[in-house]
Amino acid sequence: MDTSLADTLKTQANAHRYFTTDFTERTGLGWHQPTPANASAGRALSVVIPARNTAYALPTVLEALAAQQHAADVEVILVDDASTDTTFDIARQHPAVTTAVSLAERRGSATARNVGARLAQAPTILFLDADMVLPTHVFADVAARAEADTVLTGFRHNLTHRTSPCGRPLLPDSPPLLSADHRVTWKPPVGTVLPYSGIMLAEELDGRPLDATNDFQSLGYGRFFFDWDLPRMVVTALLAVPREQLVDVGGFDEEFGALGWGMEDTHVGAALIAAGCLVVPLRQAVGFHLDPPDAAAQWQAKLTAWPATLARYRHLLSLPAPTDRGQAFTTAADKHLTDAEVITR
Repeated sequence: MDTSLADTLKTQANAHRYFTTDFTERTGLGWHQPTPANASAGRALSVVIPARNTAYALPTVLEALAAQQHAADVEVILVDDASTDTTFDIARQHPAVTTAVSLAERRGSATARNVGARLAQAPTILFLDADMVLPTHVFADVAARAEADTVLTGFRHNLTHRTSPCGRPLLPDSPPLLSADHRVTWKPPVGTVLPYSGIMLAEELDGRPLDATNDFQSLGYGRFFFDWDLPRMVVTALLAVPREQLVDVGGFDEEFGALGWGMEDTHVGAALIAAGCLVVPLRQAVGFHLDPPDAAAQWQAKLTAWPATLARYRHLLSLPAPTDRGQAFTTAADKHLTDAEVITR
């Protein structure tokens, strides 16, 4: 019987210090240091943005991409998941977007990411949410550090929806805070069964997952920090993955899109870890995540669907680790593209 994905994760280390130390010795740059533009010269990056009804944030997000300071060869692919607002119009007209795709039917973010990955040309794909506003150094941060066996994860600082008189999102004058991400500062509920580990905390915890796990290194071999394991640290709000490895594991499981919100990034993280990838944080890569006007209603809808997506994830953990799925990935993505509108600059 083939080894399950869950059991394969127990055999994989995440001791990445040798990798980050080598980068520092080779370049003279700190691993968590914002990167000068010229350090990314000779590198290539495909940025894939899944989007649905994000017109409230997208102009600000794309302006931040246009302002990136880097020397890499970068393409930006935005895949609109059948929005009912002006998301696609914004994308196809903005100079920061090199390829804009409009899916004919709503399929979910997993499918949108797979379509973008199918069109991507660079060896590294940076997945970015359509409501994430990046500091100017992030493209260079990722491009300079990406390798064929690394998953690089950035962080997010949620902002409550506020707009200027002209209707644009209001951003703070200060940079986004690393500590605002729940993988960095975490205060779990007391007396409630935590969903991933099944444990219940009897007293309040001032959790620091990133620090307590030595930049996720001690989460190797399937270990937990309370309710956190290594796949849970893989969050596609800001995440760079090796394209070849992503395709080989079959990309994102599209069934998640039919069920609702969440877990497709956790599953693809588990698949990539099982394939031998290291998960390495970039503490300097923190973006502002812009909440939508109806954030409370959207969050409630997401939580309603979460039990189904969590059950799907647990089922996939019981199956063999995915590998040699490249042909199936290509066939499925090409099928979605047959009736999609694709505009390339």
